[in-house]
Amino acid sequence: MPALTRAEAETRARLLDVHTYAVDLDLTRGADVFGSTTVIGFTALADGDTFVELKPAALHRAVLDGHALDPAALEDNRLPLTGLTEGPHELRIEADMRYSRTGEGMHRFTDPADGETYLYTQLFLDDVQRVVAAFDQPDLKAVFEVTVTAPPAWTVLGNGVAERTGEAEGHWRIAPTPRISTYLLAVAAGPWHSVRTEHAGLPFGLHCRRSLAPHLDADVEELFDITRRCFDRYHELFAEPYPFDSYDQAFVPEFNAGAMENPGLVTFRDEMVFRSAVTDAERQTRGMVVAHEMAHMWFGDLVTLRWWDDIWLNESFAEYMGYQVLSEATRFTDTWTDFAVARKGWGYDADQRPSTHPVAPDPEAVPDTASALLNFDGISYAKGASALRQLVTWLGRKDFLAGINEHFSRHRFGNAALADFIDSLASATDRDVHAWADRWLRTTGVDTLTPVPAEADGGWRPEVVRVGERPHRIAVAAYDRDPADPARLVLRERFETDVPAGAEAAATRPGPRPDLVLLNDQDLTYAKIRFDARSWDTLVQGLSGLPDPLARALVWNAARDMVRDGELPPAAYLDVARAHLPHETDLAVVQGVLGFARVQLADRYLPAGQRPGALAVLEALTRELLRHEDPGMRLAAARELITAVTDPAELRGWLTAGTLPDGPPLDPELRWQILTRLSVLGAADRADIDAELERDPSATGREGAARCRAALPDAEAKREAWTSMFEDDTLSNYLFTATAQGFWQPEQLALLGDYVPRYYPAAVALAARRGPALADAAGRWAFPLPVVDASVLALGEACVRSADPAPTPALRRRLVDQLDDLARALRVRGA
Repeated sequence: MPALTRAEAETRARLLDVHTYAVDLDLTRGADVFGSTTVIGFTALADGDTFVELKPAALHRAVLDGHALDPAALEDNRLPLTGLTEGPHELRIEADMRYSRTGEGMHRFTDPADGETYLYTQLFLDDVQRVVAAFDQPDLKAVFEVTVTAPPAWTVLGNGVAERTGEAEGHWRIAPTPRISTYLLAVAAGPWHSVRTEHAGLPFGLHCRRSLAPHLDADVEELFDITRRCFDRYHELFAEPYPFDSYDQAFVPEFNAGAMENPGLVTFRDEMVFRSAVTDAERQTRGMVVAHEMAHMWFGDLVTLRWWDDIWLNESFAEYMGYQVLSEATRFTDTWTDFAVARKGWGYDADQRPSTHPVAPDPEAVPDTASALLNFDGISYAKGASALRQLVTWLGRKDFLAGINEHFSRHRFGNAALADFIDSLASATDRDVHAWADRWLRTTGVDTLTPVPAEADGGWRPEVVRVGERPHRIAVAAYDRDPADPARLVLRERFETDVPAGAEAAATRPGPRPDLVLLNDQDLTYAKIRFDARSWDTLVQGLSGLPDPLARALVWNAARDMVRDGELPPAAYLDVARAHLPHETDLAVVQGVLGFARVQLADRYLPAGQRPGALAVLEALTRELLRHEDPGMRLAAARELITAVTDPAELRGWLTAGTLPDGPPLDPELRWQILTRLSVLGAADRADIDAELERDPSATGREGAARCRAALPDAEAKREAWTSMFEDDTLSNYLFTATAQGFWQPEQLALLGDYVPRYYPAAVALAARRGPALADAAGRWAFPLPVVDASVLALGEACVRSADPAPTPALRRRLVDQLDDLARALRVRGA
């Protein structure tokens, strides 16, 4: 299937003005296909030829201005429209479309808990053509008028208010949208459990599968409260009112992303309906996603990118506003600590790989939709949001918001590019925003800032060494040891400075040289930080004595980067964690440190012979955290303890007792986690897995069983898992991921050796057959992560360089990143 090129999109945009899509979907044609009839009203601005995109199971009829077109003319996903004359036209397409099992297009899911079936669309980036015929590019906006025929017991949701028509049983009409891009069309249908309310004169709704109803109902007030508070806060910040007629949030099964900003119908992965215990940090993350998607109603839906090189305009803005608005409007006031721990490293890591790209790449770097899909990464999200946070620090919040509101006013229900955004910001300030954008948005890489505190007459001088080219406006914090308690650090002063420094910024500060100089305090810029020797010694002894959780998060991030860059031995990181994590009070910090130590240090950065010792350290640490008074802290500790324990009898005892000593009772998530660990250790069998699945026959239970079966340390289990992943193509996206997560285990390297050389050709073939979503999953989850060996690197580099057929773009990008991470792990081991 050819990807749409930028040049083709520009040519078509000059030729067409699209007005309306009248879409009729018939969801009653069985389990494999659904009916799709689309009538497109458009105007040709000149005589010419073009094409419309669709990917049908069967194209029954195509009629242009009353004249039948030959269905056989459809080639791949393009139906030619030749000989268009200047003026209005109407195109009618009647087709059967295939349901998806990969989370793309119209996804179909049958809930194993009760046998009910649910459908939803996910049309980003160019998948609208899997559902309706369309001129599929973001700058050909149009009004969508949608009708749906569904089984009578189902509820239909869409971009606007959906109502039963009474014309026929199961017939629904969705209110027409304003002008929106094709990828934002949304429909969801099934026997949803729905909870509705009204706010600011608009209907709000929450929807999930019926089997999840008790869990949604338990959180309804929290979800509606966050939604209302964020909605009101956006209206305080933005002059443009919410542009759609309703606000529904649907939690849908087997969703590939975290959420999708469909106007009026935001879809979320339904793991966000919590069926097991969660920490408050996880509730905060869910709240951030709610705020993030709501920001898209303005930046992304009201004003949409012109072409996919500007995807950062959507995602960076929503990422920044999501964290900021959640912190301003709700009880979750420490969101930027979570961002520093959970998101910042994502950006730093992506920006140091060969696949890095500018936040705003050159148009030539995004020549088609296939290349655009690769830029949904830590740069477009985390780095972009960090750059915007630095912009607000440099520009000032008032001028930033004035520029944003000017942007909405100029381009409402239209499209815009980077130049338009910068022009809008420039209209609100005297500062040179264009020069700032060139330095920050058009460049790659991460700067590194290191303090070099210098003694000076009457005080000390806060000099900073920068490796990199960007200008930074940062805060610097100076801390001293508390004379009464050396483990406690006391803030002496916090001041702002520019890097590189102006003459006034290098002025002498009063008092003796502080014990700790912390650069980028408050995390206002995007840069790795380092420490002078005295500051690091202070932190080794007193990190947990820092009073500010965001400051502690910055230090842990820096330590993480130092390990990755070969400047701090992994064992030294574990020593700091063992000393200070038991005293940590911030859940996001605890979860981040434990996750890095368990997954990266123990399984990849430390040689295999040192892994048992690392697990023993983590086991002791998490057992100590289990005694914490905070239930969330105990839950976080329990999850990591389960993965570190190597005694099957102890694990089996917890499963039998239904609880951990000093820990939480075992809910379904923890039970499956223990059973997975028992499977890895060879202390569980298929009968155990079947019994647990009978106890928990939900979709999540089915995934847990697939993970456990793939983790069993016997040759037959590995053969069956491999076949299900790479040969029979029946696994859904989630079941593929669960199977892949169970397959590769550090304890089973001898058993898995023969599969390493088979991985690359199998992944290439799978990606070609099953498309981008499964290609990404194969590259992310099915990659032999625990096998940290130069031979794996050599095989992978040969695959990327010269495999025939070549990896698809989605798989190639994931492989390039994985191989760079593997090379880094080998360097860390050799440091």
